[in-house]
Amino acid sequence: MFRNLSDGAKGACCMIVGSLLLTSQDAITKWMTSSYHAGEILFYRGIFTFIPIIFLVIWTSDINLLRTRSFKSTLLRAVLGSATSVFVVLSFTYLPLATALAIIFLSPIMLTALSVPILGEQVGWRRWGAVFVGFCGVILIIQPGQGGVWFYFLIPLFTALLATMRDIVTRHMKGGDSSLSILFYSMIVAVLTGGVSLPVFGFNVPNWSDAVLFATAGIMVSVSHLLIIQALLFAPGATVAPFKYLSLVYAAGIGYIVWGDVPNLGKIIGATLVVFAGLFILHREMNSKKSIS
Repeated sequence: MFRNLSDGAKGACCMIVGSLLLTSQDAITKWMTSSYHAGEILFYRGIFTFIPIIFLVIWTSDINLLRTRSFKSTLLRAVLGSATSVFVVLSFTYLPLATALAIIFLSPIMLTALSVPILGEQVGWRRWGAVFVGFCGVILIIQPGQGGVWFYFLIPLFTALLATMRDIVTRHMKGGDSSLSILFYSMIVAVLTGGVSLPVFGFNVPNWSDAVLFATAGIMVSVSHLLIIQALLFAPGATVAPFKYLSLVYAAGIGYIVWGDVPNLGKIIGATLVVFAGLFILHREMNSKKSIS
């Protein structure tokens, strides 16, 4: 049945399932923050991320999938990715799942803004307007002055910045590395980062139920990233990227069912503005590429 679908439909299916898996593991991660610190979560979850990677290498009998042509860039991206993961966990520790994700989704908008001074890319006034709208959306989500814990919102903001820097490094890479290779080295650094933190901050040995949750989350991380990458191989970003924002819907539903989180009107409007700005920027970038080609 899947084989009979068009490439666009295949890409959409991969993105929908990938986003659902990624958000589900985010929910598991948030659940585990009540018993484990960020380093423990990165370490225990990270161990299991290698299962799908090793399986694919054995299945394809191609060890070259793990080779990298630009080790320095790959290492830098892995370090930034690991730092991003740490702050993602911290974001989930202090904020509702959907709220944290909505702010982290500011990353593509930050990428547009920072691509001008760092990558020398040209950005027109329409995309700058979308950047402004996106930041206005974040202000509505944070609602400064409405409570004494607004500074916790700085954590996902910094997370979005780290994710932006990671994506800038990815854009700057020469290419030639497989998505599996990038994921593999990112997971190695994440596990090492988590492992180094254990003697510093202490650690708990997971019981069987927690071990199952860590295993589930770790496998979900790898499978979701591979599905999202595959979605972009099946179809253009403009076709499949909008489905990635379903993560906010998933997160809102899971947050309500598990933790009873109900976002207020300001947060809903703010998240909508962030999504709109991100989609508009994507639309303009795709049109720009078409005009160049």
